[in-house]
Amino acid sequence: MIFKNLRDDVDAIMHRDPAARSRLEVMICYPGLHALILHRLAHALWMRDWRLLGRMTSQFARWMTGIEIHPGATIGRRFFVDHGMGVVIGETAEIGNDVTLYQGVTLGGTSLNVGKRHPTLEDGVIVGAGAKVLGPIVLHEGARVGSNAVVLSEVPRGASVVGIPAKVVAPKEKSKEPKGFCAYGTPSEGLPDPVARAIDGLCAELVQLRARLEEVERRQPARDVEGGRADSSAAAVRSRNGS
Repeated sequence: MIFKNLRDDVDAIMHRDPAARSRLEVMICYPGLHALILHRLAHALWMRDWRLLGRMTSQFARWMTGIEIHPGATIGRRFFVDHGMGVVIGETAEIGNDVTLYQGVTLGGTSLNVGKRHPTLEDGVIVGAGAKVLGPIVLHEGARVGSNAVVLSEVPRGASVVGIPAKVVAPKEKSKEPKGFCAYGTPSEGLPDPVARAIDGLCAELVQLRARLEEVERRQPARDVEGGRADSSAAAVRSRNGS
């Protein structure tokens, strides 16, 4: 039933958002919950081949909440879209249980094929604000996507990815369950800064180039002396020939 899991959905929001102070506040003020309820209605219509009515319901939800979820998308339990504005979820996207998306996230397709073309997010995945997950790829259980990342390939279970294109910057967890909730998909500790890493690489290369330049400068005086001797010998030879 459409409202069967509503209590779990509200409790999930209370658990993941410290700004939520009551269940009544969540029910009235959280567009992510409204979008989820309307999606369940649109999905039920879609699965019964009432496709146009399903799309109309989806469009109404988009107008009301700023969250666009295609009625063909499959969404599990305790799904939470925090803030929500600008979220887009494509037709063949599959979302597991306990998944969290933040504002501006896109689960998009990169193909014009009718078949599977959108991502699959397994249980416990967190996708940070502005991230784009594109194509029929899988984000395995507990994966974390940093804000504004562009994910184009599979993400291992429990791994954290950042950047464009996204790369793994934190190893996957050894345990099956994620170590607590990670807001915006970005751990507060232990996550390397890709910009700082790039700067460190440039600094190391600069040190190497400077060392090579100093070595060339040390060798240059000896070459100048040898060149001067060669010029003197050549002048002497020319002088003798001229005489």
